[in-house]
Amino acid sequence: MARLFGTDGVRGVAGEDLTTGMAMLIGRGAAIVLTRQTKRRPRILIGKDTRISGDMLEAALTAGLCSVGADVELLGVVPTPAVAYLVRKYKADAGIVISASHNPMEFNGIKIFNGDGYKLPDAVEDEIEHLVRNKAEVPLATGAEVGRVLHRDKAVEDYVDYLADCLAGTDLSGLKVALDCANGASAKTAPLLFGRLGAQCHFIGTEPDGTNINKDCGSTHLERLAEYVVKNKLDCGMAFDGDADRCLGVDEQGREIDGDKIIAILAKHLKAQDKLPADTAVVTVMSNLGFMEYMKKQLGLSIATTAVGDRYVLEEMRAKGYAIGGEQSGHVILLEHSTTGDGELTAGYLLSILAKSGGKMSDLSGVYEKFPQVILNIAANPAQKAKYKEDEYIAGFVESEQQSLMGAGRVLVRVSGTEPKIRVMVEGRDMEAITAAAGRIADMIKERI
Repeated sequence: MARLFGTDGVRGVAGEDLTTGMAMLIGRGAAIVLTRQTKRRPRILIGKDTRISGDMLEAALTAGLCSVGADVELLGVVPTPAVAYLVRKYKADAGIVISASHNPMEFNGIKIFNGDGYKLPDAVEDEIEHLVRNKAEVPLATGAEVGRVLHRDKAVEDYVDYLADCLAGTDLSGLKVALDCANGASAKTAPLLFGRLGAQCHFIGTEPDGTNINKDCGSTHLERLAEYVVKNKLDCGMAFDGDADRCLGVDEQGREIDGDKIIAILAKHLKAQDKLPADTAVVTVMSNLGFMEYMKKQLGLSIATTAVGDRYVLEEMRAKGYAIGGEQSGHVILLEHSTTGDGELTAGYLLSILAKSGGKMSDLSGVYEKFPQVILNIAANPAQKAKYKEDEYIAGFVESEQQSLMGAGRVLVRVSGTEPKIRVMVEGRDMEAITAAAGRIADMIKERI
């Protein structure tokens, strides 16, 4: 049986994979597991993005939580990192986010933070999953023990105030910036935050209707932002995903600034301020070889590498005391301020560095050339993912393709933890060679699963 929790919580098509019945059971299980040690009535926060299915799942989660005696505090539409912060500010026992992040609108998800604002380790998720699959073990509340529901009216303001405090002293006067909010959660917060920082801001993707989140906008579709920046002669553009835990950008010429480049810029800045412990940044195996070479050879910095998923990056950062880490996809964690990736915080820091430099964004972001990279996505349901993992022939074939690159590139094949896909990535200096290798691997996997 496939594991319920992936690399970023539970995720699937709302109403099909992620049903209201499942959401209710997750709420029950989470309340019991996360509040086992407390001797009081538990308090759980719930925030959501702008998907049409968010209200439905919020109601089901609330019912599940209240049915086992937990009080629920509804935050409304807020970014994922807002929940991670507010669970600490409001001294709640846990925080739940209803979001499928960068996925299309028909998807939704449930991710959970503990009372310290950190995503749950695998072992705790497994405990919750056990209760979800074994409903009989869950005692239900009755009478006065049933939980209550409270609406938190100042969640957005409290979160924006916190980000403004983190960015205290930032003056973006003179900068002309486009900000794409993906018709998602940052549509509520980004205009309030960046309006305080002094930049001349142009906002797009700020008209969510429940069905247009991430649709041709945001960090997964930078084309619109790039065109807007060039057409309006702006200094740069920043794009968030649906729940605003990611940030990508474009320079004044409309060229992409991915998570690797953002991490390189911020790490260099932190080192100059003597705020980079062990001169190390944490990234995943997906980071580009060009980035790796630049960080090590040009900046003299060390790289710690983890499996794909910002939760694994964070685990390494906490274990070793590192200050910055993230993913090529735009999750950037600044551990001094946040317990998870925060797109708006990242954008604020990056724009602050740009403003202080007095130069162009292309000067900051053009410091190294990315190695060519080909990524192919293969549709795969849970059974096909499991079959891929068990197939030794595929493993041998992938290894032979790695050897064929003769040290001039690398191959990475992995099962997505957030989408029904197997991802094939081949990277190297020879675009023709890596394209051919990626195609051969993808064809072989399709045949075998």
